[in-house]
Amino acid sequence: MAHYNLDSLDKKILKLIAKDARIPFLEVARLCNVSGAAIHQRIQKLTNLGVLKGSQFIIDPEMLGYETCAYIGLYLQNPATFDDVVEELKKIPEVVECHYTTGGFDMFIKLYARNNHHLLNVIHDKLQPLGLSRSETIISFNAIIDRQLPISELPVEDKDYAEEVFEEGE
Repeated sequence: MAHYNLDSLDKKILKLIAKDARIPFLEVARLCNVSGAAIHQRIQKLTNLGVLKGSQFIIDPEMLGYETCAYIGLYLQNPATFDDVVEELKKIPEVVECHYTTGGFDMFIKLYARNNHHLLNVIHDKLQPLGLSRSETIISFNAIIDRQLPISELPVEDKDYAEEVFEEGE
């Protein structure tokens, strides 16, 4: 998979918007010492390249009554049905992540339930009918670390972003 090499302006923009996705572009421009149009173009470029995958508000499931967070390793009776199972998992609103992994599991999911009884119902009524041979459930008591990839650790191209901004017509 190809990756994009960040320059120092990209890195500074990403640090600012990762900290506060609602920061106005003009504020980002002021902090980066470039025009608002340059920031808009750069954000659009990062989005088009797939570096940025949009912005969103983060909903706290616990505040909405979903007190149980569980990670479940799924073993399929027939691994050839993987794609069909993924499509069915997409229809289960409690499932918030699904990963194709190495190791013994055919897939690994994360879900939220209102409580342990609700979790049991989701496993029994929604997951088992998908053709599981078995599953392994891990309940998370609390997320100790929950963050984005640290931008400060990403490598930067040597090119000076001021030169590139002027090359882009700014």
